[in-house]
Parts: sequence; structure tokens; C-alpha cells
Amino acid sequence: MATITRSDLANRLREQHGLTMSDAYKLIDIIFDEIRESLINGEEVKFAGFGSFKILTKPQRMGRNPKTGVPAVITARKVASFKASTEFRQRVAKK
Repeated sequence: MATITRSDLANRLREQHGLTMSDAYKLIDIIFDEIRESLINGEEVKFAGFGSFKILTKPQRMGRNPKTGVPAVITARKVASFKASTEFRQRVAKK
């Protein structure tokens, strides 16, 4: 299973849309920066046919150290979450 990197995305933009590598990297950075800033500001980011990103607040809870089994408190925190759209899930299931 391959991993798609930032460089792979830039190459695809260059090949399919004639962008220079510099412009392709700038475009990718702008898109990711906008997503990141929107999530930091508490906004949900939705892409039709792909899915949505949002920040979830996880409450404090009890857990345990997996090595020792000793109970430990897991502090409250915020995590990024992605939920795939129905269309995206259906397309992945067909493959």
C-alpha cells in the first residue's frame, strides 16, 4: 500500500494542470493552511463528495498504562476528526 506525499500531489498538479513545482507546492500549502486555520478557529471543513473535518473535545477519563496495567487519568483534549461522505465510502467500497 503506497503513501501519497505532498511531493506526489505537487507532481500531479504539475502534470495535470501545467503548474510549476513551486506554484504547486504553494497551492498545496495554501489549502492545508486554510483547513488548519479553520479547524483551529472551531469551524467545520466540508468537501462535497469527500467528507468533513472537525475538532472534537474528548473529556477526561480513566485509562491504564498498557505496559504495567496501572490505572491513569487521561486528560481532556481536542482531536481532529475526519468523517468520510457517503459518496466517498461507496466509491471506496467498490474498489
